[in-house]
This record gives sequence, C-alpha cells and structure tokens, in this order.
Amino acid sequence: MNTITAAAQRPRHHAMEIATLVAHILLGGLGIALALGALVLFLASPAHAAGDTTVAMPAAAAGQGTLLLRAADGSTHAVPVLDTEVDIRVSGPLARARVVQTFRNPGEAWQEGIYVFPLPDNAAVDRMRLRIGERIVEGEIREREEARATFEQARERGQRAALVEQERPNLFTTSVANIPPGAEVKVEIEYQQTLDYQIIDGSGRYSLRFPMVVGPRYIPGDALTGEDRGRTRGTDQVADAGRISPPVLHPSAGLINPVRLRVELDAGVPVAALDSPYHAIRSSAPTPSRRVVELAAGATPANRDFVLTWTLAAGQAPRVALFVERGEKLDHALLMLVPPQLPAGERPLPRDVVFIIDTSGSMEGTSIVQAREALALALRRLGPQDRFNVIEFNSITSALYDGVRDATPERIEQATRWVRSLQARGGTEMAPALSAALDRGEDPARVRQVIFLTDGAVGNEEALFRLIEERLGDARLFTVGIGSAPNSHFMRKAAAAGRGTFTYIGNVDEVQARMSELFARLETPLLKGIEIRWPEGTEADQWPRKLPDLYAGEPLVVAVALKKADGEVQVSGWGREVRWQSAVDLRQANTGSGLGALWARQRIDALMDSLRAGAAEDEVRQEVIAVALAHRLTSRYTSLVAVDRTPVRPADSALQGGAMPTNLPHGWEHEAVFGQLPMGATDARLNLLLGTLALLACALLWALQRRRPQAAAAL
Repeated sequence: MNTITAAAQRPRHHAMEIATLVAHILLGGLGIALALGALVLFLASPAHAAGDTTVAMPAAAAGQGTLLLRAADGSTHAVPVLDTEVDIRVSGPLARARVVQTFRNPGEAWQEGIYVFPLPDNAAVDRMRLRIGERIVEGEIREREEARATFEQARERGQRAALVEQERPNLFTTSVANIPPGAEVKVEIEYQQTLDYQIIDGSGRYSLRFPMVVGPRYIPGDALTGEDRGRTRGTDQVADAGRISPPVLHPSAGLINPVRLRVELDAGVPVAALDSPYHAIRSSAPTPSRRVVELAAGATPANRDFVLTWTLAAGQAPRVALFVERGEKLDHALLMLVPPQLPAGERPLPRDVVFIIDTSGSMEGTSIVQAREALALALRRLGPQDRFNVIEFNSITSALYDGVRDATPERIEQATRWVRSLQARGGTEMAPALSAALDRGEDPARVRQVIFLTDGAVGNEEALFRLIEERLGDARLFTVGIGSAPNSHFMRKAAAAGRGTFTYIGNVDEVQARMSELFARLETPLLKGIEIRWPEGTEADQWPRKLPDLYAGEPLVVAVALKKADGEVQVSGWGREVRWQSAVDLRQANTGSGLGALWARQRIDALMDSLRAGAAEDEVRQEVIAVALAHRLTSRYTSLVAVDRTPVRPADSALQGGAMPTNLPHGWEHEAVFGQLPMGATDARLNLLLGTLALLACALLWALQRRRPQAAAAL
C-alpha cells in the first residue's frame, strides 16, 4: 500500500513519534509505562471543538416545553424551539418554495434565536417577511454590513427583528431578536430554483431535493481569536467557521425541529411514477399531470434531506423546455434542452479511473456502508482495457497502488477486498487525496476519470475548488454524494470545476441504480464544444457563459437576459465526429415567473467563481451587490432584514438565547464525529499534548530522582 501524507496533517503519527522519543529518554520501566499511558490518553480522549455545545437537555429534563443548551463551562441557557413549514409549487422544471420558520419562546425571559439551516444549492432567495400575530413586516434587501447594523440596533432597542444571511450558496442563518416570553415569531423565506432533470432509458425524470439539516463540517487550520458563536472558532483557512458550525444536539436528547412539507406538482405532461425514497408520503392526483404530496406522518424531524422524484409517462419526456418572463427593460428566459442519444463508437476509449473514498469520522454508520457498496459495484464495471487505482482519505491519504494498474480480475478482486475492509475515522483532509488523484500526466490515448465518493462535510470549499481547477488537466471529476445530508454545494460545484457530474446516493438500496446510471453516462459519447447563437441583433447576457460538456440524457440549462425575447436560438455541439444542432423559437416559449432571480443567481455565482481566477474582490463585490440589490437576492454581500418599529422589550429585561442546536444527520455516529481527536479548529489537541508532555516530564523527574541516590552510593 502506498501512503501519501501531508506533513502538517499527521497528528496521531506526530503524537506517536513524540511519545516514543520521550519514552526512549526516560529511564526505568515506570517511565515507559507512564509514557505509554499518556499516549493512550492522548489518542483515546474524546474531542470537542472550541466552545463545543453539543449536548442539549430535552424538555423532560428541563421543564415542559423548554430546551436548555449546555455550554463548555457547564452553564446552561434556554433557546427557542422551532417548527418549519415548507410549501413548494412545481411547474415543469421550475419550483417556487415558501419556508416558514416559527420561533417559539416557552420560557419566562426574552429570547433571541440564531438558526443555521440549509437550502438547495441553486436556490435564489429573494423574499423574507416577519410575522408577528396578524402584522407582517416585509424584509428589505441591503448590503450585508448595513443589514447587520440595522438588526443589531433594533435588538438593542428592544424591537422585534429578523435577519437572513447567506453563509454559503446552500447555507443560511436566520437571526430573530426579542421574542417575548410565551410568544412566537414567524419568519417567511421564499426562493426560486430549477430542478434536476435527466432522460434515462427514454423516460424523463425530475428530482426535487429539500435539505433539512446542516451536518458538522471539518474545519482545517489554526484557530483565530474573536467571534465564537458556533461549535468551533474561525481559522486561518475557514475564517467564518463559527457561522457554519451550529451546536449539535446529542442523540440522547431526542430529535427536535419538526418540518411539515407540502408539494403541489404540475409536470405539464402525464406523470407515470412518483417516489419519495427517504420519507413516507401521501399523494393525490387531481389530473394525470398533477400531484399533491404531503408527509404521511404530518411532520418529520429535520435530520435528513427530503427527495421527491417523478418519472414522466413513456413518450412524454420533453427534450426542450423554454420559459420567458417579460420585463419593462429586459426579458429573462430559461432554456433547458436535452441533446439526442448520439451513436456510440465501435470501441470505447480505454480509461484510467481513479476512485477516491472518504473514510473520515462523519462517514461512520450507514454512509460508509453505502460508499463501500458503491465503490465495489464501480470496480466490477471496469473493462479489461481500463486501468484503475483506489485512494482513501481521512486525516491521512492512502492509495491501494502507487499508480494506476490494469483492471485484471485478480486486481479487481484484491481492490474489492481492500475496499470492504475500510473503516471511518479521523478528519476530512480532502486536499492531499484530490492532489494525488489529479497529479498525473495526460495520455491522449486514454480518458482519465476521477470518481469521488464523499459526504462533502467540509468548510474550506473555496480552497478545494481552486485546487481542482489548478490540477484537473484533461481529467474529469465526478462526485458521488453519500449519506442523508451531503454538502450539495461542494458536490455540485466540485463536479462543475472538474467538468463532470454530481450523483446523489441517500440510501444503500439506491447504490445499484445510481451507480449503474452514472457508469452508463461515463460509457456514452460526450457532447463537447457546445455553442449557443442568439437571434441576430439581440443583446444576450447568458449564464453560464462557458457551457459544460454533456453526457447522454443530461440537459443543457441556460438562463439569459435579453433586450427582447424574439427570434430563433441555435444550439450546436460535437460528439465523436458527429455534429449535432437544434433550433428553438423564443416566440413559442411558455410564460415563466421568477426567471430574473434565477438569471441573477447564476450571474452572482459566476462573479464569485471569478475570485478564484484572480479577479479583484472590490470589483466583484460591487458587481455582486448591484445585481443582488436589483433582484432582491441574498448573497455573500447582501442580506434581508425586517424590523418591527415598535419597541416591546423593557429596557431592564435581559435578552437570552443565541445559537440554536440542530439534529445530527440521520445515520451519522455522534462518537465518530465528536468522540475522537479534534476534527476542526480547537486547542483541545494542544491541551492534550501539553498534558501528555507534562506527565512525561513528571516521570522523567521521578526517574532522575531515583538515579541520584544510586549515583551517590556508587561514589
């Protein structure tokens, strides 16, 4: 086995080296025993990030309806309880969602709630309301610093206020100030998104995913001083770690944050099948093309993503969907087009396939089982003309071979046994594994594919995207999201940076189907060099500007702003010496709403991506702010704020509460994530090491004191 390890990422190995060195120095059996005992303590001690508040006391322990959060110093404070209602309306490939978060204060003190929650990674959040009884306060979009200052001023004045901030494209924070004792405050958030769509075996399949929980994320780097509002402090690599690391409820306290969800679906054509793989649902069919879906249990704890898929009736899969939203100055359009099945070559090009599997602590439980099964299946799909290697990573990175090897039956069997023996442990150091997989010379006679199986539970996404773009070369990176709550922003963006695709596996029962679909795409001809020609004389601002490569059954989705949506659009591309082209008439488009927000969201994403290419942040910031303010969108630089102008909290009443806990994602093992060496910014490892060294120093002094009488007697 070849081991590839970054020198800075070997805490356990360094601990072993230090303890061994000191043990050699120590004289006598007691010194060695103490050294080994200290080492055992160092390696076995449970880890908690700085400021860790992962244990919450349930209502049964704290009094009816009260949730107490225990801080690292042992003190407790009450936090509001939360209910969430989700209403999603689907029209073809578009979805409009309304999320209502109800913050209840069952205690006797005035409360503040800070709740970190996920949304779809392509959600364009464009509206927020604060509901206080029958009163509604409409949220305003402002620059982030201004919105934060407005909220904090209202909080100090005793006014009820709400603030929605974007931490990542798929991760947001709602802050609510001055919730009266025994009262509740509702915060409504609305967003627009496009849905995932594929044509599989001739049938069209849509997928809607609503994420419900933020999984604990690995935070690399050295801790910074300053704000400590979450489970861990910011670091020199992830400065906002505290904002994306909410307290996690210990499983012994039960589950919190119930979610009620309803989907009204209008597919536009007859629906053949409807499936919710992770939640029981009840549904009705008012017409062949419509469905109304609700959770069968009425509510579900927010501990895993909700996914709804529907397959269209045979022969009804649309290959073109075009929507236009007319405006006073600009029209906005959304084009979704699926190229036809291209003829395959006589023989597929031989491939070099490198598999990366995440074996960090967050994968412990059902996730590692899914990952092992998926990888074992992928190995069996290799052909005799292919070469392969397998890389696993946690705190360190290890490769099965020191390079790609021929996919002989013997090697595939060896690799399968090795994969099935893998266990989840340690931190999530992705960079060395990605570097190892991508750091190879290019061979024009072979196709290089990297298949990355992970839950994406990291906070340093931008650094990893930069690494992928710098090292990709002629390879393609395909991400496979594993577990009940993967970081979809990382998974999708990493695949885009790697010119590949993202596949989601949320249940071990799906491994066969999802991996078979992925490999069917990888083995089909690629459509490259795609171009769009908008009508002559039309000024079109299209996003994405650089169009991705497409595999069979994958749609091209483009959002565009035009002076006038009129005329014919020409789309073309190349696939193995075969040129494909198609034409779409803008005048025959369906009427859409919210398309301007979708176009603006894609433009903002592209502007943020330009920072990795060296664009000046001041210029990018100003462009993002201009687009976000014009379309009322949250972004890294803009937030939504709402303030009830009437002060309600008496000046002499203190404000309690703060960061609200979340559930551990379904299938995760609490001890694997928190009960081992620190997996983030923390001084706990340093404290353990210092304690170990102190113990060894005491042993050394004891040994020296014993030797002195012996030396004196010898004289």
